[in-house]
Amino acid sequence: MAKSPEHTALLAGHESHPDGPSNTVTHGRGRQTPEDVSPKPADGPNHTVGFARGLVVGASLFVLIFIHCPLSSSLHAPTSAQSLTTSYLITMSSLLPLIGRLASVLSSRSIVLPSAFLFALGSLAASQASSYAAFLAARIVMGVGGAGIVVMAVVFVIELTGPRTRGVVIGFVNAAFTMGVSVGAAVYGVLEPVVGWRPLFWFPSPIVVLAGIGLHLSLPASMSLPPSEETGKAASLRQRLASIDYLGAFLLTLTIVLFLHSLSAEIHPLPLLTSLLTLLLFTLTEFRLAPDPIIPLSVLSSRPVLLSCLAQLGLMTARWAILFYTPILMLSLRAASPGKAGSLLIATNIGFSVGGLAIGWLHIRRQGSYYFAQLLSLLAFTLTVLALSLLTHPISIPISPPSSLSSSSSSSSSSSSPSTPFTAFVATICLNGIITGISLNYALVHILHLSHPSTSYVTTSLLATFRGFGGSFGTSLGGGIFFRVLRARLLRGFLSLDGHHHHNGELLSPEREKLMNELLGSPQLVWKEDFLGGRERQIAVEGYADAIGSVWRAAACLGVVVILVQAAAGWTAPGEGEERTLQEVEE
Repeated sequence: MAKSPEHTALLAGHESHPDGPSNTVTHGRGRQTPEDVSPKPADGPNHTVGFARGLVVGASLFVLIFIHCPLSSSLHAPTSAQSLTTSYLITMSSLLPLIGRLASVLSSRSIVLPSAFLFALGSLAASQASSYAAFLAARIVMGVGGAGIVVMAVVFVIELTGPRTRGVVIGFVNAAFTMGVSVGAAVYGVLEPVVGWRPLFWFPSPIVVLAGIGLHLSLPASMSLPPSEETGKAASLRQRLASIDYLGAFLLTLTIVLFLHSLSAEIHPLPLLTSLLTLLLFTLTEFRLAPDPIIPLSVLSSRPVLLSCLAQLGLMTARWAILFYTPILMLSLRAASPGKAGSLLIATNIGFSVGGLAIGWLHIRRQGSYYFAQLLSLLAFTLTVLALSLLTHPISIPISPPSSLSSSSSSSSSSSSPSTPFTAFVATICLNGIITGISLNYALVHILHLSHPSTSYVTTSLLATFRGFGGSFGTSLGGGIFFRVLRARLLRGFLSLDGHHHHNGELLSPEREKLMNELLGSPQLVWKEDFLGGRERQIAVEGYADAIGSVWRAAACLGVVVILVQAAAGWTAPGEGEERTLQEVEE
C-alpha cells in the first residue's frame, strides 16, 4: 500500500493530484500557485533511531565530513602541482551521481563501509607515497571515498530526520563541511611545518575507519534494504547489480572528468569538445539503449530539476569567484599578510554555517516548495556581490613612498587605511556567506519537492555534482577576466608612466615587461618593500582593483542569470500519474 501524504517524509517528495486533499487550494484550471503548494508535513523520518544511536550516527558522520574536507587539498605534498588537488576533486565530482544511483539500487547503508575504507586507504597510501604517480593514484582513491561521504551526508540526514528538524540538520551538515575546509585546513597548515605532511595523511585513516564502522553499526537495519524491497518487491543482489547501467555510468563519469579537466588551471579546448561528444553519447544511451538508466529518465527529462541544478552551478561559480579573489584583494590592495588575507575566508565561512543553521531552525520546518524564499535569497546574494565589486577601489590603502613602508604590512594597513569602506567590505563578505548558506539550504529542500519520489538519491547527488562544478567555473572563468583586465591596466599604466600616452602598438621595455609579468603572478609584490616606486605601486593597486572589480561585476551579472533560471524551474511537484508514466517508459 502506498503511503499517504501524511506519512511521506521529505525524501519522498510531494505528489500533487488534480483532486488533492482538502487543504490544497487551486485556482483557474487547477494550476497551483507558489502559495498554494503546502503539503502536509510528515509525522516522522523514513527510518527511526533512538537518541543514543542518533548521537552516534551524528558524531560519526561529523567526523567523516570534517576529516574529508581539509584532506581534499593536497597540503604541502611532494609537489605543488595543481593536478594533485584537481585529481581528488574531479574524481569526487564525477562519481557523485553514480554513487547516488548505487545507494538507490543497493541500499543507502551499503555505501558506508566502502566509502570510509577507500578514503582511509587512499589517505594512508598518500602518506607513504614516494613518487608523483603514487601520490596521484592515492588522491584518486581518496576521491572515490570522498564521493561516498558526500552522498551519505545528504541521504542519511534526509532519511533520519523529520520535516520540522530537517532544515536545521541540513544546515549542520553544511556547517560541518565548511568547518572542515576552513578550520581543518588552518589547523593542518599550522601542524604541517611541525610534524611534516605525511602524518597529516596517515593520522586520519584509523579515525575514518572507526567512524565508518560506528556509523554502519548505528544505522537501523531497515536502511540495509533498497527502496524496492522496502515496498515489498524483493530482488536478489545479482539482479540488482545486473540492472545497473554500466555503459551509462562510464559515459557519465568520462564526461564529467573530461569537462572538469578542460577547466583546470586554464581552458583546454580538446577535452572540452570531447566532453560534449561523450555527453551526447550518454544522452543517447540513456534514452535509447539503457533499460534502467544510471540517471533515471524522470530526472533527465525534468525541466525543474535540471534548471535548479544549473542555477546552483551559477550560484557556486559566483561564490567561488568571491572566495578565490578575496585573499588576492587583501594582499594587493590592503598590504595584508597571507594569514590575515585568509582570515576573511574563515569569517565568511562562519557566516555560511550560521546562515544555513538559522534558516533551517527558523523557516524550513515543513516539506514542500520554497520558491519565493529561494528567489529572494538569490537576489540578496547578487546584491552583496555587486556591493563587493563597488568597494574594491574605496578600500585600497593610500599609497605611501617606499621609504615609509614598514616591514610589517599589517601596521601600515591599520594606520593609514580608510576604515569605513573596509568595515563595510568585511560586513558584506560575511553577509554574502550567510546568504549563501541560506540559499543552499533552500535549494536542497526545494529540489526534493520538485523531484520524483523514487529518484531523490540521484537528484541530490546530481545537485552536489553541479555545485562541485562551481569551483572549476569560478576559478577558470574568473581567472580569464582577471588576467585580461589586470594585464591591460598594467600595460596602459606603465606605457603612460614611460611617456607613451597613445600606446597604439608601442611595446614595453624588457624591464617593464618583466615587472608586469611578476605582478601578474604575485599580488604580494605590490607592497613588497623597495620593489616598486610610488607611481608604479599606484598603477599596480588600481590595476588589481579594476581586475577584481571586473570579476565580481561579472559574478553579479551571473547572479541575475541564476535568478532567472531558478525562476523558470517553477514550484510544482511532479504528479503521481506523470511519475508512473515515466517509470513505465524506463521499464
